[in-house]
Amino acid sequence: MIEELLLPSGGRTSESYYLFLSKGYNLFLLYQTADCRAKRYKQRKMKAIVITTGGGPEVLQLQQVEDPELKDDEVLIKVEATALNRADTLQRKGSYPPPKGASPYPGLECSGTIQAVGENVLGWRVGDQVCALLSGGGYAEKVAVPAGQVLPIPLGISLKEAAGLPEVACTVWSTVFMMSRLSAGETFLVHGGSSGIGTFAIQIAKSKGATVFVTAGNEKKLAFCKSLGADLCINYKTEDFVARVKEETGGKGIDVILDCIGAAYLQQNLDSLNFDGRLCIIGLQGGAVAEIKLNSLFPKRLTVQGAALRPRNPENKAMVVNEVEKNVWPEIVAGKVKPIIYKSFPLSEAGEAYKLMESNEHIGKILLVP
Repeated sequence: MIEELLLPSGGRTSESYYLFLSKGYNLFLLYQTADCRAKRYKQRKMKAIVITTGGGPEVLQLQQVEDPELKDDEVLIKVEATALNRADTLQRKGSYPPPKGASPYPGLECSGTIQAVGENVLGWRVGDQVCALLSGGGYAEKVAVPAGQVLPIPLGISLKEAAGLPEVACTVWSTVFMMSRLSAGETFLVHGGSSGIGTFAIQIAKSKGATVFVTAGNEKKLAFCKSLGADLCINYKTEDFVARVKEETGGKGIDVILDCIGAAYLQQNLDSLNFDGRLCIIGLQGGAVAEIKLNSLFPKRLTVQGAALRPRNPENKAMVVNEVEKNVWPEIVAGKVKPIIYKSFPLSEAGEAYKLMESNEHIGKILLVP
């Protein structure tokens, strides 16, 4: 009978070793390549949240599953925490399947410690503490992710807190700044200002010199947005946001709008824009089909855009992650931007966490901890 003991090599190399003990024989070391290591990890087991069928939060079940297979361009992360996102809700309901080749388990971001690196990975080593943008699989004890989608933990942020950064940072930077080109001195409106996206967008837009307007549904949420630096906070349940932004801008309107509502707000958003205004739609909470007046686009030279992170290919995601590390991480280190964490749940209570998110009572991000 052969007994197998793992001797970790550490460092940035792709080497590790096995020590084999065989009764009646001498000890010997076997050099193990990264390819062999990937096969070894595939045979191990971990716990993950499985969507047992399409439906409500009750269909999320913690089960034992196989470890992810480690590819040559990936790192394996032992998950410290992951965060909830609206896209995970759509996947749970059966309307947003994972991209081809992605993990079947939900979870679009995580933080944790690198346990293994693929043969072609440079720049990361076993033991590094990181956070990552995922195509899925974050609701688990381990996840494999392309190395280009991995970020260091910003100085001053805990490993657990960092789980709430990758998705919001990459979404906001890629849409508001890379696509819509928000610049210092311009006006910016984000709907759902108290959400994970909203709380992050307020902070990064202010840090880059924009005037920030938000909408939210109650005074507690509006007050929190104000505390983050929002210049104008509008209760969409009791106020007409089009009239308010026109009033506050002297009739000019907004330069850039980040919208998660979709159809229900489309014409109002267009009516709120300034000349050369840019509307970026990232969600469809208010529906996917709308009728608009096309002649409202022409006089002011308006731009309407849509964007999603998950369907992008690894090369595009790596480009976004690189831009986030260069432009956003310094703002976090400087204390101008911080993750807003509302509550953490054990991974086994994922269903309860989703009940909280779908109640819309939270502010910022909700975490799951394996």
